[in-house]
Amino acid sequence: MTYIETKLKREIVIDSIITIHYFEYMRDFVFRGESHDFWEFMYVDKGSVIVQGGEHQFTLHAGDIIFHEPNEFHAIRSVGNSSPNLVAVSFVSHSPAMDEFRKKKMTLNMEERTLVSHILDAARKVLSTPMNVPSVEQVELRTDAPIGSQQMVLLYLELFLVTVLQNEAKPDVSPRRRITGTFVSPVELSGTREKRLQEITEFMEFRICEQLSLDELCEHFSLSRSSIQKLFQKEKGCGPMEFFNRMKIQRAKDMIRDGRKNLTEIAGFLSYSSLPYFSKQFKKATGMAPMKYASSVKGITQALKGENS
Repeated sequence: MTYIETKLKREIVIDSIITIHYFEYMRDFVFRGESHDFWEFMYVDKGSVIVQGGEHQFTLHAGDIIFHEPNEFHAIRSVGNSSPNLVAVSFVSHSPAMDEFRKKKMTLNMEERTLVSHILDAARKVLSTPMNVPSVEQVELRTDAPIGSQQMVLLYLELFLVTVLQNEAKPDVSPRRRITGTFVSPVELSGTREKRLQEITEFMEFRICEQLSLDELCEHFSLSRSSIQKLFQKEKGCGPMEFFNRMKIQRAKDMIRDGRKNLTEIAGFLSYSSLPYFSKQFKKATGMAPMKYASSVKGITQALKGENS
């Protein structure tokens, strides 16, 4: 017998990953926008957001997803009373089938949501960079990742995209919710950025892992020291740098609860000059030392899980 190979067609091929993020944003979060030469999708896991894609705005709720094609300007701000949780995945693909995702906005079904969770789970085993830090522009890979785990990220992402296309093509399924948008004129675009405080706090969020000075804020936003001080005192009841320090302490608390880094690593990650200085600032803000806070949180968590019984 003569066996002849059969090559199978791959409709979607992911060439590389840019970023994979899971964000837990503040209720007043605003991202002023960007464009880049690769694909990105954003899935709303909790809460509601207004997303700008090109010249239109869309309101997305939990379960909704939007795809941004290469070089499409996109921006986002949270709405409603709850803080949004968002999944953002950006990647490079030159497959012709990706044209089907241009301008696509919809609600995912349970099968598709499960695949998104698989992407995140696979990414956690591969990436050493935190998935909740927006300022990460290049992910780093773990050296101890299980064999084949990098490929699993690509496979789950390709499977997710192909599944979406297949579900769209099924004639026997009920139509899913379509997300319609409104046109955003240049005047309206500028109006969404008039809330200077939101712009500054968003900038702080992106610089949370770095050291930031009041002079840098003033220069970046073309504001005087007195203007920015008055803005924060009126809206937040404190100065801008005190508010930035509060954000850092909140991130430190989140990382302590996460348990993946020790206190020295957390202090370095958040650009504190030393562990004693970090401990001093943490105690000043929370009333307890980081180690005591870590112990109390872990104790509560273990009690809730019944691990102390």
